[in-house]
Amino acid sequence: MSSSLVSDWFCESFGELHPQLQQLHKIGGILAGKVHVKSARGFAGYFGRAIAKKFSIPIDAQQQLFSVTITHQSDGLHWDRTFNARQMKSVFLPVGNKPGGYWLETTGDVQLYLTVDVKDGGWYWRCLSVKYKGITFPLWLFPRVNAYKKIENEKYSFYVGFNLPVLGEVLSYGGLLELRMPQ
Repeated sequence: MSSSLVSDWFCESFGELHPQLQQLHKIGGILAGKVHVKSARGFAGYFGRAIAKKFSIPIDAQQQLFSVTITHQSDGLHWDRTFNARQMKSVFLPVGNKPGGYWLETTGDVQLYLTVDVKDGGWYWRCLSVKYKGITFPLWLFPRVNAYKKIENEKYSFYVGFNLPVLGEVLSYGGLLELRMPQ
């Protein structure tokens, strides 16, 4: 089913995205492959493991089978991620449109208010605000999240990294995925 949810939010900027990202976000799809999961060691590793547990990201092996099913539904854009057999589900609700609008991502008790920067055809998330269990917190209290998706050699490349002041990166995952479009 085709949707204009994403293109409506981006307005004229939608054309700046790589054509494969445009297509993915018009009709949805399934991305699958192996991802590299990295958790910090020592004291920083404690925070990485806590984040991994909260979001069902397995850290028992550096390479994980991964898939994400992207669908358009009445309540927003759904991203259902699976790491081996563990699932992490998010709903992205567009509010307004670019440049002044944002996406509200809900994953469990966490709500992220995000905007998107387009760089060289890629989609780079930028966090504007965070709510946990309905309470707004200053950004400095939460890990800084670096996240992007782009196309490399016809494959979907993505990265998500969680960083803390002084400790640096405490958890990350990313890789190259194959795209399967819906029938």
